[in-house]
Amino acid sequence: MSTATETTTKWAIDPMHSEVQFKVKHLVISTVTGFFRNFEGVMETENNDFEDAKISFTLNTDSIDTNQGQRDEHLRSAEFFDSAQYPQMTFKSTSFKKTGDDEYELVGDLTIKDITKQVKLQAEYGGSADDFYGNTKAGFEVIGKISRKEFGLTWGGITEAGAVVAGDEIKLIINVQFAKQK
Repeated sequence: MSTATETTTKWAIDPMHSEVQFKVKHLVISTVTGFFRNFEGVMETENNDFEDAKISFTLNTDSIDTNQGQRDEHLRSAEFFDSAQYPQMTFKSTSFKKTGDDEYELVGDLTIKDITKQVKLQAEYGGSADDFYGNTKAGFEVIGKISRKEFGLTWGGITEAGAVVAGDEIKLIINVQFAKQK
């Protein structure tokens, strides 16, 4: 009988070296890019290859930034995120499986406006390194697509010519650097 005990390693997102970006079609002819500026996340691992890591992530919906103040206020309003009533968006992983050398499939529960749906994202491991202070960092790029309407973001402006103002599909590009906790 083995007496070895598994050790859990805790990691926290380094917000100074991470970003949460999204892209959405505007008028079906161009893409608008935005960011969420305030977020935090943690990861717990049992082994060195990160497989089966447990990941949780929270961001503040009022930190949305599309580089256009009037649009940002509209996105914070009840027609979209309703940041006053639903100040946070959360993600909690249910699976993190290695699919290639540095590739993983991340599955978890995403909650926006109290609506929770399972989402599947792709993660690419960028590697690990120690910084100038001896802290171990690990980087990942996470990408995927979600339907905004499935999460109650159903505002649907139409131009006089019949063009859809904002597309339903949201592309997510999340670059995170985790710092190993000591």
